[in-house]
Amino acid sequence: MSAVLGSRRRVAPQPSSLAIRPVLFLTGGMLVALAATMLAPMALDFFVGDEHWKVFAASSVVTFLCGLAALQIFHCRLEVGLTLRQAFLLTPFAWSTVAVFAALPLYFSGYQELSGSFTNSLFESMAGLTTTGSTVLTGLDAAPQGLLLWRALLQWLGGIGIVATAIAILPTLGVGGMQLFRTESSDRSDKVLPRAKEIANAMLGVYVAMTIACALTYWLIAMSPFDAIAHALTTVSTAGFSTSDSSFAKWNNPALDWAAVVFMLSGAVPYVLYVQFLQGRSDPLRNSQVRALFGFLLATIVIVAAGLWFAGKYNLADSLRHSAFSVVSIVTTTGYATTDYTLWGNVATGLFFGLTFIGGCTGSTSGGMKIFRFEVMARMFRGHFLHLLYPRGVFVRSYAGRVLPDDVIGSVVVYFSIFFACYSGLTIALMALDLDFLTSASAAVASLANVGPGLGPIIGPSGNYGSLPDAAKWILSFAMLLGRLELFTVLILFMPQFWRG
Repeated sequence: MSAVLGSRRRVAPQPSSLAIRPVLFLTGGMLVALAATMLAPMALDFFVGDEHWKVFAASSVVTFLCGLAALQIFHCRLEVGLTLRQAFLLTPFAWSTVAVFAALPLYFSGYQELSGSFTNSLFESMAGLTTTGSTVLTGLDAAPQGLLLWRALLQWLGGIGIVATAIAILPTLGVGGMQLFRTESSDRSDKVLPRAKEIANAMLGVYVAMTIACALTYWLIAMSPFDAIAHALTTVSTAGFSTSDSSFAKWNNPALDWAAVVFMLSGAVPYVLYVQFLQGRSDPLRNSQVRALFGFLLATIVIVAAGLWFAGKYNLADSLRHSAFSVVSIVTTTGYATTDYTLWGNVATGLFFGLTFIGGCTGSTSGGMKIFRFEVMARMFRGHFLHLLYPRGVFVRSYAGRVLPDDVIGSVVVYFSIFFACYSGLTIALMALDLDFLTSASAAVASLANVGPGLGPIIGPSGNYGSLPDAAKWILSFAMLLGRLELFTVLILFMPQFWRG
């Protein structure tokens, strides 16, 4: 612990019962909040006369009682925050526990693929909370509105949850180079989260405002009020659950598609930049991550659109629209679709497979490897090659006007190594279940990068994950959590040293 925080002070290990108490207490609070959220789809089903309101009511009561019990039994004072070890434990434990309870209304809904299958219900719940967007469901156009709203709310909650985690926790834990993004909300002592409430409130205000703006835009252009709200919840969170099996292709409206592109991009920008912009402290377009992301997207969109136009797939306007929508959807890890881009040819399929790895900016709702890590790697490669040319030269590696510390570079390199090691292991594990290579490889990266749709006829933009074996769904559920929490916070729990204190 002292090595990560840059301190030589030794900290005496706490007894396990004392160490885990704040973790269980905070998780109990999250369950109470989850129970309150279940009241929204319950009220909707009750209003439209759907008997499923009883399922949400019962699930809410069970979740509330369990959360309340945890709050009472493990009550403790948190003014001084969490220790490093507790923060590492809280993150995956809380997300996993919330996913289990969020699956309850899905499991008892009686809806087709979910009825009696806890595997499918947990997969859908985990895909929602991790903003992955993978789904096992079909017939969404005729599904109960309460069920559709619940899926959308899970993704919206997961979006703001990961923003708060990325801003308040991960920089202090030094996860994958994210110590580069310490802000005034990141305490530099051996305690974590003393000021998380303040940063969470600021992020939440921006998040809610963007969601309302997105819903109004969708409604004014083409969608019904319900569809507009549901899609706004999953657009701003760059998550991708839709109320239709055909996603945005159902409306086939150019204005709607371009509006979605704008709001998907807004979700991929660090939310702290919005707060700083409103305070007059910064311009988001001057941020290194944002410029790198927008520049990469613009170049890719132009290349794909030119290919579609010259191949005669669409006219120029539609080539630009489908290219922009598909590229932005995949890079921001949203996962919406206006068309099946795997039908554009092998080159396009290979390109979109590569785009699945990229991701948006850190501190946003996007998943993936994050654009800043590619920037750091590019600077490292440049410095290495320059050193080969000029062995006696001194080359400073900097990022956003600051010298890159060695620990940041090391963390990013380790992150890349672990990411591709996990990706390889997941692919092999899926292939061991008799899945073909394309399905296995694309499902592994789509889950690990929290994108959602994979490639091929089974899990591609026109398919879903419902036909995969249960074992594959459990593997992919773990992959979603692993990728959403930046690998380290989950994998460190498998180290015996972590539990020895």
